[in-house]
Amino acid sequence: MAGNRIGRRGMLRSGAGVVAAGALGAPMVHAQGTGGTVRIAFWDHWVPGGNDALKQLCAKWGEQNRVNVQLDFINTTGNQLQLTAAAQAQSRNGHDAISLTPWDVGAYADQLEPVDDVIERLIGKYGPINPIAEYLAKHGGKWRGVPATSGTQTKPACVRYDLFEQHAGIDIRAMWPAEGKPGPGADAWNWDTFLKAAEACHKANVPFGLPMGQFSDAVDWVGALFLSYGAQITDEKGNPTIKGNDKLKQVLDYAVRLSKFLPNDVWAWDDASNNRALISGRSALVFNPPSAWAVAKRDAPQVAEKCWTVPMPAGPAGRFLAYLPFTTGVWAFGKNKAATKALLEFLGQRESAEFTTNTSGGYDIPPFASMADFPVWTTQGPPPGTIYNYPLKPHHQAKYSIAYSPAPAELASQMYVQALNTKVIARVAQGGESADQAMGWLEREINNMRRG
Repeated sequence: MAGNRIGRRGMLRSGAGVVAAGALGAPMVHAQGTGGTVRIAFWDHWVPGGNDALKQLCAKWGEQNRVNVQLDFINTTGNQLQLTAAAQAQSRNGHDAISLTPWDVGAYADQLEPVDDVIERLIGKYGPINPIAEYLAKHGGKWRGVPATSGTQTKPACVRYDLFEQHAGIDIRAMWPAEGKPGPGADAWNWDTFLKAAEACHKANVPFGLPMGQFSDAVDWVGALFLSYGAQITDEKGNPTIKGNDKLKQVLDYAVRLSKFLPNDVWAWDDASNNRALISGRSALVFNPPSAWAVAKRDAPQVAEKCWTVPMPAGPAGRFLAYLPFTTGVWAFGKNKAATKALLEFLGQRESAEFTTNTSGGYDIPPFASMADFPVWTTQGPPPGTIYNYPLKPHHQAKYSIAYSPAPAELASQMYVQALNTKVIARVAQGGESADQAMGWLEREINNMRRG
């Protein structure tokens, strides 16, 4: 199995670090009938050192609750994590709990232990969980996983503010300062303004680095774009809503026009391509969590110090922010379910979530709106405040979104993997089809998936 394993005693012996005093002071969540071993497969973090928080928190919880906690960190490259979940679900054997990508919770819902008791206690302390996390983790009226902080990301705009001001005439830092209110011009931060800026930066040879292929970075930002135009392609039952959908035709027309100002090869970009475009200094804007900026801080500090994160532009139906969460599911066939649920409840506490977010340099997003005030997003730099607007804030007047909602999980998962939203744009922009022809193809694809 891929990943790096670390047990409780090995963690304590290694001296890999001490959990922050705030997390250590948090009230512990004790399992009933503790003891034995808990094995969890977590997503292997992109940010260097991003796994350290989970290692330290789990080691501390295991010591205090007399549980041997063993962790595996499994990468999503080559779908290793997803394949591990599929193999364990089929064999009904493996870890006690596993990190699940957004749609996998629904795929394995009947094999996941309900965790309503854990969720109810967390909500009682911290308020409601954001609606997209609930939409993905709650099935058949029951919570089938605990929305996680580690790995959960949003994809706002990371802007080279110097290039933006020089070539597009927009002072993006003044528009979206690192404070709890918008600045002058924020009400004009919409897709029309964005298109004009994209054209200007394209002419200056620093085009926006927006992938349009079949990987998650492309599917996610395009999904938010579609929703900002009110262009849903199915209803909540999975019925296609394509015929006569003027909002879908409108967003298709916009995406095709925007694509003319992007690098020619964006149709083949993977999830690392936009990162490379930013870090190399060749792009004025990408949609990405702070991982690209964090690597630039290490490898190209002259680029990092000129970056500023701002919300995605607004469309006719509002402002949406691409959101890609992880959920930790407890297998119904797990051998130590009570202790596993208690550990996940501990990891969901505010002190644990803040330590996790701090360790990732602000990359990780907790599922509770009440936790959007962690100081890390204000203090991180250079420049100071650069990722202040990374998590959704009230003054953004935005909603979290995920592509293909509100479709049922099984159908949405297929549409996501097949990248139907970027493919339908490509059929017009690259294939020469009319919008009506491409929309007809889209409807046929959805119906084929439903029949399959």
